[in-house]
Amino acid sequence: MISTGNIPVISVRGKTLAEAWEKAVLETWNKGLKIKTEYDKKDDPPSRDCTMIMVVDEPFSEPRIHRAFPAGLEELEVYRQEVVEGVHDHWISPKEGKWTYTYHKRLFGYETENTEINQIDYIVNKLAQTPYSRRAQAITWNPKTDPPTYDPPCLQRCWFRLSKGEHKELVLNMNTHWRSRDGFKAAFMNIFALTDLQKLVAARISKKIHEQVVVGRYADITDSFHIYGSYFEQFQDFLNTVKNRSFQDRTWTSEFCEPFFEEGRKRIKEEQDKKQSAGGRT
Repeated sequence: MISTGNIPVISVRGKTLAEAWEKAVLETWNKGLKIKTEYDKKDDPPSRDCTMIMVVDEPFSEPRIHRAFPAGLEELEVYRQEVVEGVHDHWISPKEGKWTYTYHKRLFGYETENTEINQIDYIVNKLAQTPYSRRAQAITWNPKTDPPTYDPPCLQRCWFRLSKGEHKELVLNMNTHWRSRDGFKAAFMNIFALTDLQKLVAARISKKIHEQVVVGRYADITDSFHIYGSYFEQFQDFLNTVKNRSFQDRTWTSEFCEPFFEEGRKRIKEEQDKKQSAGGRT
């Protein structure tokens, strides 16, 4: 007899990022376990929760952007730069009560007692040397510092492997593994940024071996993929959008979003200029 206390394991697949994310959120809402979280207030309903396996077959196919992800397009570009380019690594300062980590810092400069390790460099070099290696991975979790913090990393591991495509081209596959994650408010932005990292790694390997490397499928495994009870009323807007609009009318292409992304880039540039100016004062 199967215990009714089992957390559901749900698998979804989509051609595009927007399609896969939408399916994952709807499946969690419809089939997720009702369970409390450590962040609940007294009167919050239990969350909807599951273990989610999400596959995006063509991460850069269009339409790539879902209109219902709960943030602005400028913020999406800023977040991408946080993860891939490390524009906010300087915000890390646990002693001052600020951020305890960024994904970029953990992936590109994982701190040990004696040194920093650029795990992305290792992945690029490893796959350039041995394309079929199963060891090309990067981790984020620090068992010494993360467990006692209020908001430890959700992303745990990135794994990469090259395979041969239909026309003998090299294809970079990527898996990410997540401890826990807000399926509605965080997951879309996470995947948007991590697939951009996938593209970056593919380009760096390609440059190193002087051979084309294309972006392959992206697989996303989350132990606790959830929708918080605290925002169920807001979530109804998402459900109404899916119900009342065609898929075309609830998504955007990257081309449409580019002017907004440019505003996000301008915001980061202004922030960096201001920081540099302040740092140069005597």
